[in-house]
Amino acid sequence: MSQKNAATEPDDDQSVLAGFVSHLIELRNRLLKSVLVVFVLFLVLFPFANDLYVLLAGPLMAKLPEGTTMIATQVIAPFFVPLKLAGFTALFIAIPYLLYQLWAFIAPGLYEHERQLVLPLVVSSTLLFYLGAAFAYFVVFPVVFGFLVATTPDGVAMMTDISEYLGFVITLFFAFGLAFEVPVATVLLVMAGIVTPEQLAEKRRYAILIAFIIGAILTPPDVLSQFMMAIPVWMLYELGILISRIAIKRRKAAEEAENAGMAANASGASASEQERRRNDSDQQAKSKLGND
Repeated sequence: MSQKNAATEPDDDQSVLAGFVSHLIELRNRLLKSVLVVFVLFLVLFPFANDLYVLLAGPLMAKLPEGTTMIATQVIAPFFVPLKLAGFTALFIAIPYLLYQLWAFIAPGLYEHERQLVLPLVVSSTLLFYLGAAFAYFVVFPVVFGFLVATTPDGVAMMTDISEYLGFVITLFFAFGLAFEVPVATVLLVMAGIVTPEQLAEKRRYAILIAFIIGAILTPPDVLSQFMMAIPVWMLYELGILISRIAIKRRKAAEEAENAGMAANASGASASEQERRRNDSDQQAKSKLGND
């Protein structure tokens, strides 16, 4: 008996190791595919790198005084900065594909109801990230740059370095993109059973405070941009509570329908069993009468 157990233990270890190695191979393949897609997009965007930078600098250039331009304080910056922007743009465009690769990797290990939940969350998180970046470009940038140009002291020429500007706007893009993920995070917390929509509603004042703290950390040190991030985050928090309540109601309705179906099946099976027993009893009674 002990020899048989000793023989089966190595087989179990080998199967576990083989499964782990297969997961690593799949992860490597999906990472390689993701890197390849980003690299191909980068090659496609590289010839348009300067045009991309002109488009990115549009909100600032529209607010600068006439005759004022941006500057490059480093020798290699006029080449390297647009190149860097092309890389960020390739990564930005590839986000849906990257999330799909993540979804395809984890989906086999999920239950059916978890798969039904994850796919809408992946799609919604992608759309919200793009929405946050668009909000930053079309709404926040013109207001913030107009404010900064208007508050420039007399005798000071605002000539922004192209490298500093790229780092500034990329930070804001990702800050607003991530901040717009608040509804997704809220729904995940509720569906995981960590909190309830009622608890989130009760903690609303703390959420508003945290929204302003996030705005102070992730945005430039001016009150205007902090408000322009904090207020949408607060609104998205309320949207997340609303969606969570709808999702909870739908899940309860689905569970009640499933329980009702199971109860109906059980009662039907019980009725069938009772009918079968009556038939057996009738057959036995007929057989007994026939024998008599």
